[in-house]
Amino acid sequence: MAITFLKSMLIKLRARLLNVRHGRTRDKMVKSFKEGQQKEEAFDHQDRGVSSVLVQQIVGSVGRYHDFDNEFRLMQHMPSERFQRIKEAMKSGKHLPPVKLYQIKDEYYVLDGNHRVAAAKEIGRHEIEAKIEEFIPSKDTLENVLYREKSEFNKAVRLPYAIDLTEVGQYTLLIKQISKHQEFLQHETKKSVSFESAAEDWYKTIYRPLIDIINQGRLIKAFPGRTIADLYTYISIHQWDSPRRRNYGSTIDRILSDNMEEFRKKMSNTKDIEYPEMQWGITAFILISVKAKSEFKIMDKLFALKEVKEVHSVHGDIDLLVKIMLTRDLVSSDAEVIGEFVHNKVRSISGVTSTVTLIPGVSKMKEK
Repeated sequence: MAITFLKSMLIKLRARLLNVRHGRTRDKMVKSFKEGQQKEEAFDHQDRGVSSVLVQQIVGSVGRYHDFDNEFRLMQHMPSERFQRIKEAMKSGKHLPPVKLYQIKDEYYVLDGNHRVAAAKEIGRHEIEAKIEEFIPSKDTLENVLYREKSEFNKAVRLPYAIDLTEVGQYTLLIKQISKHQEFLQHETKKSVSFESAAEDWYKTIYRPLIDIINQGRLIKAFPGRTIADLYTYISIHQWDSPRRRNYGSTIDRILSDNMEEFRKKMSNTKDIEYPEMQWGITAFILISVKAKSEFKIMDKLFALKEVKEVHSVHGDIDLLVKIMLTRDLVSSDAEVIGEFVHNKVRSISGVTSTVTLIPGVSKMKEK
């Protein structure tokens, strides 16, 4: 045991000396997970499974923070052969196993896969697949209390969408609202409905439509520092759980019902023409990497999809460029519509190894 301790101390001493020699100070390295853990007192942890993580949110390492600078570039004194092999594998579209990350709030630290993360950052990847273990901060700051409430909410509902609240105790109100909706669905269908299924239906048929209406009424401008989810919670709770009604403007007052399920029914029966500004075409471009020698088969499968308008085989870091045109529905955001299409229609095609989606901002087109 003494030998192991001595070896560990020698490795750390060598790293410090090399960092000094190469002009590397502590603030120029990636963050240390242990320091972040101590700062946030984040010791309780839970498995979050496998999902995509934004590469820019990976800020540190669990055990190798001395080996990378604060841009996650390999230190000059470290051997780079393995790094080069991984980078070439990524460029060629070879499937690599998920990295393993520790999460503290919105930051991630690499437990396994430091070279893969460094390669992803260098070649400009936006996301990387990761197996995540989340560490929950226990220090009682307002920020941490909100984070723990959000974490418990996400654990209960398991929605693939972010709901960000800024006031303590509001997530509990949403849980109660979803529970009521679960009871309604079970009574309506005469079947058992899981809380997660009820949450998914609540999000698509109640939460999302009301969010769209709030956005349409531009109420958020009158509440600086608040989120759209804050407004949803305030309006819905006072509208459906309080005896005292409030006025929010002619558009919202005209649409809102006194009962949550009545509102859901009204929105499900809404004709698209009643709210034309809430439905429009969405244009997006997808950059796709595929396995070697599979480009033409995948091109044919993509082109057969009605939403796909153009497919191009290109040279460079990606293999295919695809233009899609989708229609936004009443209860989904652009990102959700695009994300669902990419996940269900594109990523499900055998041979597709990775995708990057580009959504145009301002566009100019010449008439044919």
